[in-house]
Amino acid sequence: MWEMVKSSIVLFLQGKLFAEPAKVYRQTAIGAAFTAALLVVLAVAGLPVAGAAAVAGIAGGALQPYLFKDLRYR
Repeated sequence: MWEMVKSSIVLFLQGKLFAEPAKVYRQTAIGAAFTAALLVVLAVAGLPVAGAAAVAGIAGGALQPYLFKDLRYR
């Protein structure tokens, strides 16, 4: 199991894991930007920072499968 994880990490860092690495980076940036924006909005709305971080993290994590559904591996 560890070898599979290590191999996937090496291929990802070399840009050989996905067929379209630029699409992976773009989708990851979209998810991170959404999560960060939601965190700021919730914190400004008056939620404690820890609560805002928890809600934003859950929402951002729930968004990832939708963003990554069309990614193709090599």
